Amino acid sequence: MCGALNGTAGRRLALALLGGTMLGGMPTLAVAQDAGAEAAPPAPVVPQVQTIRSINIVGSERLEPTTILSYITLRAGQEYTQAAADQAIKELYATELFANASLRNDNGNVVIEVVENPVINRIILEGNKRIKNDKILPEIKLSPRQIFTRSKVRADTARIVELYKRQGRFAAVVEPKVVQLSQNRVDVVYEISEGPKSKVRQINIIGNEVFSDSELRGEMVTKQARFTSFFSSNTSYDPDRLAFDQQKLRQFYLTEGYADFRVVSAVAELTPDKKDFIITYVVEEGEQYSFGEVAVDSQIRDFDSDRMTTRLPMKSGDQYDAKLVEDTVEQLTDLAGTFGYAFADVRPQFSRRKEDLAMDITFVLNEAPRVYVERIDVNGNTLTQDKVLRREFRVAEGDAFNSIGVKRSTNRIKSLGFFQENFEIEQKPGSQPDRIVLEANVEEQPTGELQLSAGFSSIESFILSGSIRQRNFRGRGQTLGASVNYSRFSRSFNVSFTEPYVFDRNISAGVDIYRRDFNNFGFNNANRRNSFEQATTGISARVGVPLSEFMTLVGSYTLNYDDISVGDSFFSAPDANGNRTCIGGLFLCEVVGQRTSSILGATLAFDNLDNRFRPTRGMSVSFGTEFAGLGGSVKYLRVRGKAAKYWNVFNGFILSITAEGGAINGLANRPGIGIDDVRLNDRFFLGEPQFRGFDIRGVGPRVVGLPYVDDDGDPNTPNVVLDLETARADNRLSDDAIGGNAYYLTRAELEIPLGSGARELGLRPSIFVDAGALFSVTQPVLRDLPNGQPILDLNGNQLYNQIDDDGMGGTVTTQVTDPINPNTGAANIQLFDPRFAVQEQFLGNSAKPRVTAGIGVNWNSPFGPFRIDFAQTILSQPGDDTKRFTFNVGTQF
Repeated sequence: MCGALNGTAGRRLALALLGGTMLGGMPTLAVAQDAGAEAAPPAPVVPQVQTIRSINIVGSERLEPTTILSYITLRAGQEYTQAAADQAIKELYATELFANASLRNDNGNVVIEVVENPVINRIILEGNKRIKNDKILPEIKLSPRQIFTRSKVRADTARIVELYKRQGRFAAVVEPKVVQLSQNRVDVVYEISEGPKSKVRQINIIGNEVFSDSELRGEMVTKQARFTSFFSSNTSYDPDRLAFDQQKLRQFYLTEGYADFRVVSAVAELTPDKKDFIITYVVEEGEQYSFGEVAVDSQIRDFDSDRMTTRLPMKSGDQYDAKLVEDTVEQLTDLAGTFGYAFADVRPQFSRRKEDLAMDITFVLNEAPRVYVERIDVNGNTLTQDKVLRREFRVAEGDAFNSIGVKRSTNRIKSLGFFQENFEIEQKPGSQPDRIVLEANVEEQPTGELQLSAGFSSIESFILSGSIRQRNFRGRGQTLGASVNYSRFSRSFNVSFTEPYVFDRNISAGVDIYRRDFNNFGFNNANRRNSFEQATTGISARVGVPLSEFMTLVGSYTLNYDDISVGDSFFSAPDANGNRTCIGGLFLCEVVGQRTSSILGATLAFDNLDNRFRPTRGMSVSFGTEFAGLGGSVKYLRVRGKAAKYWNVFNGFILSITAEGGAINGLANRPGIGIDDVRLNDRFFLGEPQFRGFDIRGVGPRVVGLPYVDDDGDPNTPNVVLDLETARADNRLSDDAIGGNAYYLTRAELEIPLGSGARELGLRPSIFVDAGALFSVTQPVLRDLPNGQPILDLNGNQLYNQIDDDGMGGTVTTQVTDPINPNTGAANIQLFDPRFAVQEQFLGNSAKPRVTAGIGVNWNSPFGPFRIDFAQTILSQPGDDTKRFTFNVGTQF
């Protein structure tokens, strides 16, 4: 046949083959006829119908063939069509379980060949430094042991890029890669190039005439990137923040009376290098409105519309303020809720008079039934007993609904610290229209605390502490705790128990058992030395009774046993009989001994702070008194007072002003020259950390020993006292703080808000001014020792010569009436070596204020609370010991 088809006929056949069609999947041959021949009509094509006899699955590894067949609608016995075959392939791909799928028909025997998608072995993130794994992995769809699909990889890549855009990193690039492993497993690797953070380079505002660009930028959350905004995270671009800033602008203009204000457009343009954004706002300010006719229309019979109108905060002619309108609506709603109208609806109706530029407002108080509390439900408390929550409610079942009582109940339950921070009492309709159900749906939080910490402070060097406390002991709201603290100059152990409701009555009680070892120290030259050591063992019991919602009266009784001694450097060497004499100053020697203090105390406290640990608004005031003398060997009366006020000002700034003071009066007349009625260990001391800018116990009365120096060149005959400033600069003096019987201290501090990044780190900077004084103590006997003298007994006989090792280098001699045994008369009781001549001076006993100012930073570091202060002394008194830089780690300021 091929040989017969040549020339023109061959060309025709070739054309026919090229133009052939497919019939039933087989090529058809169109044979061309001669032009003169008559065309015959085509024969009808009858498609062959095949029935599926079997369906076989080839290539499955993890999935059973029957499982794969369940994913498709194709079944044996059905007619085989190309459309049915295509649908089966689509159904397999829709499962996202297969990387490839194909189907062939062999005379009714259908074979489906599949290649399964691999299983993910690991998800690996590389290059992410700004956003950690624990922030990215929860946001993506793929995870280990899931089936790998390319669609999910694409979605996860887009999601990671979106996370970086939320942080302002619009140049971030994520490249996914797949690492093939054995057994059809893969590792999915996301290689991340984070890129620089896209800052807001410029914020342009077009159309503003009344307010300047800087004023409007100040109202926005987004800030322009400047060198002064290092700690701020609001300099990055965020689309959500852009929308929020538009609302902020509208709120600002509405507050200023521009009721027609609108933002025409807000466009953020990314610079070509993808490093910065330029934001442009187009605004229309409109005209400024004032309040027109303002009235209240009360449809509740208990409220008189006219009287309520007279008490509205806005008056006709005042500048229009949308914020004031919102506050008025909230106040009217709370007022209605206070009188039992829980579902009161207050709707302001506005009528704008453009010709007068006035806004008429009618506050419509719609009619509502007076509501009573049907019941109070408590849910979710698996550990805490019901009564612990119910006793904090300030409304009871059957009472008229009171919105203020419900809010106060919410705050009191939050203050327990047992449940979630966002706790709110839910209000639900009761069985009748005038009934309401209050639901307290709580989530228990851990209330046990175990703390082990180590720190360092400029006061006490290394600090070790440990404590264990359960704030909800046995689910009864009781507090049980124990603590141990150790440092260079103090050691303590304390066990405490508090019952907030004794016998289910609103009376609190508690007891503390403790041991405290404390070393009071002074300075000799540059060295710190122990002045006296006090070991106190005691027990304290207290009872508190609330007088009102915010006021409490607390009574206490304390029994202390004190054992006080001075350091070895203040004793002479043993004499022939082994006796040692206290050769320190008389203000130290007279405090030595064992004493018992029986103290009765009372404190009246008012506290409405919003947060006791970090308050931002509210006030706390306390006044307390202690009387020692109900038995025991110590008698005094001590009073103390403290007040603090907090304000949230300037959009996030927190201003606090604190004032405190105290006084103590000795009730036992202690005879002797230079002897105060209050012993040294019972007095007040002031300095670091209470008074920033001064060293520990750096303020108030003190005895300073200034050395004699010679001015004639003979070191053995010193005859001139070195001045205080020179002696302090050269570290050639002794300095012992002896405390005071009265003090006052005031502090003004402004906490500066930082960006969210700094807040997450726990950084809270502030500026402060401190002022105070410590004063009112009897001047002690002072020693002026230009020349050495031998120690004499009471008969004037010389005993022996010795060199004192009190840090000044020798014993001292003075002739006074012995304060401890005044009947012994005058006696020279000590010896001084001329090489260590010294003159003691009494300084700092002044009520004149000392003033310091400075900056400080609080940081909740991983190692514990950290406080650093830099203070400059503005006013001080002679003898005060200043200190510019202080820090504490592991202790609470």
